[in-house]
Amino acid sequence: MSIVSLLGINVLNNPAKFADPYEFEITFECLEPLKNDLEWKLTYVGSSRSLEHDQELDSILVGPVPVGVNKFLFTADPPSPELIPASELVSVTVILLSCSYDGREFVRVGYYVNNEYDNEELRENPPAKVQVDQVVRNILAEKPRVTRFNIIWDNEQGEDYPPEQPEVEEEDDEEEDEEEEEEEGDDDDDDDIEDGVKEEEGSGVKGDEPETKKRKIKEAETIEAEEIDLEDDEDDEDIDIVEEVGEDERDQDDDEGIAKEATVEMVLTPQDTTTATASDPEP
Repeated sequence: MSIVSLLGINVLNNPAKFADPYEFEITFECLEPLKNDLEWKLTYVGSSRSLEHDQELDSILVGPVPVGVNKFLFTADPPSPELIPASELVSVTVILLSCSYDGREFVRVGYYVNNEYDNEELRENPPAKVQVDQVVRNILAEKPRVTRFNIIWDNEQGEDYPPEQPEVEEEDDEEEDEEEEEEEGDDDDDDDIEDGVKEEEGSGVKGDEPETKKRKIKEAETIEAEEIDLEDDEDDEDIDIVEEVGEDERDQDDDEGIAKEATVEMVLTPQDTTTATASDPEP
């Protein structure tokens, strides 16, 4: 909780010449007595491309600060034109009003500032060299941007506030280690369950092996017996065929023998032919 709260800022002397001082009426509230003073500072941003051109216009110490609502007038000198790039002297820039306690910034208020020539002719045809005496500034006081930061105040010196990042990282590391150990434990349980299932499956397979082997042996014996029967049947058929073929061949041999005998009987000898011719009567 912040001990000092910014209640409001009233921008005075606006619009004004570029060389005129800045004036702010600041109102804030203090909830508890402070040991040290508050430091208020005004910074002019000279370039949007580099921090080298930033100018601290002024800073003041306010204190001792009583408890309650406080108001004061903060006046700051204008920036030095020589320290600002010529291309960014007549353009839009930013001023930052900040407050710190014991070297720690706890609030920052930013305003846009529009720098331009005060007459239309110079705005339409700007000179090669910037005429600072003809430049006017206009602070957009209606649209400030306020940023607050948490710091350690007097009553919080013994407390770890804000929390240190290394401690948070250590706690995160411990939580991650615990989560990893829990995940490893779950993985071990899963592995034990899988091993038990594999053992049960393995025991079941081993118990079935003898019966499976018996069935395979019986089936093999049956197949062999059938093959033997088939082979015996084929041999029997071959034998029968051979026997039948043998009988046919014997019958054919007998027929041929009879034919040969008949042929022999029918053949006439020369004597028989002569006898037959002599016995024939003359014509």
